[in-house]
Amino acid sequence: MVGVDVLNAGLGVFSDRKVFQGFVSSKVSKSIHAVADAGFEKNIYQKNGYDAKASGFFVKLGGFYMLVKDPENEFNGFYAGPKLGASFYNQEYFAVPIRGSQGGDVSVAFPSSSQSSYWLEGGVGGRVQLFDSGFYIDVNMQPRYLLFTTKQDDIFPMIVPGFGRSSGKFNIGFAWNIAYKF
Repeated sequence: MVGVDVLNAGLGVFSDRKVFQGFVSSKVSKSIHAVADAGFEKNIYQKNGYDAKASGFFVKLGGFYMLVKDPENEFNGFYAGPKLGASFYNQEYFAVPIRGSQGGDVSVAFPSSSQSSYWLEGGVGGRVQLFDSGFYIDVNMQPRYLLFTTKQDDIFPMIVPGFGRSSGKFNIGFAWNIAYKF
């Protein structure tokens, strides 16, 4: 089965976050499926005195277990499973707030640099076939925990493509996919 995330691609028309991602999944055993996601994200972060941008590619590998299946179509149902994610991207800080010597706020800019980040992601979702076609709607939620990230001058990244915009280690993503089963 192959699919593309139409929710995040569609939201990119109205926001600074541009995400294009797709997935490939294959049935491994009766209820276990292997899955690989890949994509590209371009985003900006302008909050609390920070002004940054990042863009790059990401990949996620894992699997899921079909918790509940339709007796007439084993690909319809609800599922859950883990994935490991990695992102390789370029980031640039136009402004990073620092405390000045007189107590005033000043900002410092940092040049573009190549970074990488790695995370663990859970996936919980459902899939249903569209009529009697080979097409499916697949909706899922992904709670994420950042395991490791490179840092530019000890600055925690504000944007990690594929992980999201956050100044913390936890994040949640959503996807609404149109998929086709071969």
